[in-house]
Amino acid sequence: MITFTDLECPDYQCKDRRLMRYVLLPIVCALLVRECPGQTGTATQTLSAQIYAAAKLSVPASVTLTVGATKFSTFQGTVTVSYRARTTSTGGGSITAQVSSDFTPAGGPSAAAGALTYTCSGANLGTGCSGTQTASTTLQTPVLTLPASACTGGGGSCSSQDPNSVTLNLSVPDNSTYSTGSYSANLKFVISGT
Repeated sequence: MITFTDLECPDYQCKDRRLMRYVLLPIVCALLVRECPGQTGTATQTLSAQIYAAAKLSVPASVTLTVGATKFSTFQGTVTVSYRARTTSTGGGSITAQVSSDFTPAGGPSAAAGALTYTCSGANLGTGCSGTQTASTTLQTPVLTLPASACTGGGGSCSSQDPNSVTLNLSVPDNSTYSTGSYSANLKFVISGT
């Protein structure tokens, strides 16, 4: 119950005000709390995306070639090339290697003279290089070939591996004519996909 007290108005005015308050106030309150009927609307939006061929690779920052117990045997080491790829139904792709900086300092092995060779193994998407490859300072030599409709990590027709990988088994002969010391070279890998 709502009680109003108005001591300042004359009696005839108070009656009018009380009437207004008792009659109009519930109407106003009823209008304020009345719920509006619900409104709904719908709209559609067409989304599109163009998916292109893509490829990405990573290799360790460095690898140390070690020689066996036999004197003047071959220095060997392995490099795991990790990659992800997606090729089109009519395309394919490849990974290649090239010696971007030959062994330094002078007096040791020389990739330009054919000292660095490698074989490929363990490719789990695509086909690793065949036979022994001689790394070049002027040409990109094969590491891996990717087929059409290849993809990484999707299951089904795609490889379930993510990332994929291929291993390079590197060899440098320990020639008795090399000067003693520590030598290093840079090997650059390139991946492409269409």
